[in-house]
Amino acid sequence: MTDTETISVYTKSAGDYARGFASSKNPDQEPDYVAFVANIPAGGRILDLGCGPGHWAARFREDGYVAEATDATQAMADLALDRFDLTVRVETFEALKPEPIYDGVWANFSLLHATRADLPGHLSRLHSALKPGGALHLGMKLGQSEGRDKLGRFYAYYDEPELQEMLTTAGFTVTRTRRGNGKGLAGGDETFLIVTAHG
Repeated sequence: MTDTETISVYTKSAGDYARGFASSKNPDQEPDYVAFVANIPAGGRILDLGCGPGHWAARFREDGYVAEATDATQAMADLALDRFDLTVRVETFEALKPEPIYDGVWANFSLLHATRADLPGHLSRLHSALKPGGALHLGMKLGQSEGRDKLGRFYAYYDEPELQEMLTTAGFTVTRTRRGNGKGLAGGDETFLIVTAHG
């Protein structure tokens, strides 16, 4: 299910988002990147799920991987094409086919826009889309509710044990977690969790 209000916010602020947050050379996330690609074979196939302006998919491609990217916002896909010559499939999370074709899925602060009711199904679909032992990177915000931020974007929040349990239920083995704090597009300081797991 696509939340039209969230899509509208990203459509209007795509340029600002790209200027403020679209850096794949972020030193804070470099260890996350290294932990993820350590599980990907040379030339492996990676899906950047909810890629935004495409900076991470471009980094994967630059580093020799076969990169695919999806996003629900046409404006983000347009930015990815303009900035990185990257073709992005404009589609929802539900469009992902449960076929084991990816060596890794990078879901960096994208699935936090799915409802709490929908997340288990998305995680199960991701597991089915990975080759046996394939890697998952997941970035989520910590909390215990769901609702809209001051910009109107929908978010769902989880505590760490709940998220780990959901991943285990979907068939994943969590191998690394990292907590951090940062300011997003709405300007608030929030705590997030990065998870590296494999199928």
